[in-house]
Amino acid sequence: MSSENPSDDARHVWDVVVVGAGPAGASAAYAAAVAGRRVLLLEKAELPRYKTCGGGIIGPSRDSLPPGFELPLRDRVHAVTFSLDGKFVRTRRSKQTLFGLINRPEFDQQLVEHAQKAGAEIRTGVTVARVEQHGSAVPDRRTVAVVLQGGETVLARAVVGADGSASRIGAHVGVKLDQVDLGLEAEIPVPPTVAEDWAGRVLIDWGPLPGSYGWVFPKGDTLTVGVISARGEGAATKRYLENFIARLGLAGFEPSISSGHLTRCRSDDSPLSRGRVLVCGDAAGLLEPWTREGISFALRSGRLAGEWAVRISEAHDAVDARRQALNYAFAIKAGLGVEMAVGKRMLTVFERRPGMLHAAITTFRPAWRAFTRITRGTTTLGELVRTHPLAGRALSAMDRDVPASPSSPS
Repeated sequence: MSSENPSDDARHVWDVVVVGAGPAGASAAYAAAVAGRRVLLLEKAELPRYKTCGGGIIGPSRDSLPPGFELPLRDRVHAVTFSLDGKFVRTRRSKQTLFGLINRPEFDQQLVEHAQKAGAEIRTGVTVARVEQHGSAVPDRRTVAVVLQGGETVLARAVVGADGSASRIGAHVGVKLDQVDLGLEAEIPVPPTVAEDWAGRVLIDWGPLPGSYGWVFPKGDTLTVGVISARGEGAATKRYLENFIARLGLAGFEPSISSGHLTRCRSDDSPLSRGRVLVCGDAAGLLEPWTREGISFALRSGRLAGEWAVRISEAHDAVDARRQALNYAFAIKAGLGVEMAVGKRMLTVFERRPGMLHAAITTFRPAWRAFTRITRGTTTLGELVRTHPLAGRALSAMDRDVPASPSSPS
């Protein structure tokens, strides 16, 4: 769509520039483009590209996809096997699908294509060096300069940073991090007999390190096997993955990809904007602190960022831009922020008493029902604690029961 200001066309000022074409960035680009704005999506890699990610699509993720989006599912999960560092194994089943599994290259590519169909333009293979909101590169106070490596400058009325957990846009905004974890993952091709055993079933193993867990997600002829733990325990996390793979009987299969990734979770007072620049997804440190689930947070915050970036692009002065940015922050904190707060409490309990949570979810029917409702998207962790007195009381009781120092799993 053409800008209302004719001089914008001559100077190539985009309404919204989005940095990063993962789920958050593609969602932001889609939301801004579907509103009829001129949108440019910048991505440093060539698409499709691999990302370290389990690839679980829970209900909130599914519900945040663009209309007409058909999930490229590799499997539908109907059963979950839980274990406590390889012990006390129990499988729970559901007649309904709990969640779906995707490969990120396909999923991300499809999201970008939907943004393009809505009118967004994409440039791949370009790296953003910095953004500037003052100085010689910025023609006026309504414009942000996105400076690319090599010196080229792209101008925009609003910028959305969705450039991942090591975000340069996040650094510009001043994002502060409260929790950093290391995820290690292997994509393991397996023969049909092994694949059949895992079809429709995932494994979640509560790990030996405080706050750690492992997973097996089946995707046809490949198993995605990974573990996550607090950063600073790199050698122990690597040992956990090796032992996990060995006890599953998968050590004899050569991974097609082995990778690692740091997940970063924002602190409560971390900013979500600066001037005409917003951040979302991993760039904002938005993810569920206990499970470190990030796709649904990326999709939901990306959509909100795209919608509020449109309003910021229309703001005629700094005061109005600031008002819109604060509205975006309020929308994030009122929804995702509430879920994150509950997730932090859950992580604290889980770090100290993983055995208690394992026992609850494998033997206490209401806990399993809550798990299924969250994964299907009929509720969220925050909603559950707020609206169900029993869940709120149970979490409060576990909070009080947590000892002052880590104890062995019960």
